[in-house]
Amino acid sequence: MADSTPTYTNRFLAELFGTFVLVFGVGGAALFATIFGNSQSGYNGAGFLGVALALGLSVMVAIYAVGGISGGHFNPAVTLGLALGRRFAWRDVLGYIVAQLIGGLIASSLLYVIAMFGPDGLLKYLVDGGFASNGFGDHSPLHFSLVAAIIMEVIATAILVWVIMGATDKLNPAGFAPIAIGFTLVMLNIVAVPVSGGGFNPARSIATAIYGGPAALSQVWVFIVFPIIGGLIAGVTYGPLFGRSIKKVAAKPAASAASAASATTAAAPKAKQAAPAKKPAARTTTKK
Repeated sequence: MADSTPTYTNRFLAELFGTFVLVFGVGGAALFATIFGNSQSGYNGAGFLGVALALGLSVMVAIYAVGGISGGHFNPAVTLGLALGRRFAWRDVLGYIVAQLIGGLIASSLLYVIAMFGPDGLLKYLVDGGFASNGFGDHSPLHFSLVAAIIMEVIATAILVWVIMGATDKLNPAGFAPIAIGFTLVMLNIVAVPVSGGGFNPARSIATAIYGGPAALSQVWVFIVFPIIGGLIAGVTYGPLFGRSIKKVAAKPAASAASAASATTAAAPKAKQAAPAKKPAARTTTKK
């Protein structure tokens, strides 16, 4: 029996799940696997590289798991960029963003509960430190300014959406998009974490800011507005920049950008059958 086409509910839950995996992975690494300046144990945790790998691997495995169902966006900026680039139906944008926000919030809430049952003082330490939230100024890991955070978020998100659109282009080999997208996120996070904590995903930024205290909430607007701007820039410019024609999205919105990541090989077109040759008309003879 052939698998049925995923329903909208299936796709909604796939986006929720994928964003949950993303936030749980990167948030958990930033909160629990990174301990800076612990002079007693000498343990410096996973560091920036560990957080970057956690993000890239989380997204990669989530796309392989459910990318064929929903398209594997897991990021409102990606969803909006793909819609503007006509890779995704506008009518489904709001539902996807709601699913992404819910998935991220569930993940950060569970991380908060885990921290509650950690060592004495751990939860207060994590909340006072912003709970892995993005930030600028005093709340940037290396105290970068607002302008630096804005530039970083716009450029990093644009690069991410360009890579997604390129890696899932039919000109490129199918099945490798999750790897390209995952390692792009690793690279971007290595660059961006010291500047802004590495946002380029409003769902991830909102999820952690909710538990990061007043300072995180007061700065989260930057990590909502400017990743969306970066995604929209990439969506509208991918076609003109790289010579790819933009076609209107199909009526039935199958998984868009990253859905091609889960595909293997395209079906070969069936050869046209030759029309049967007409039999020659029977010759008639007349008796003399």
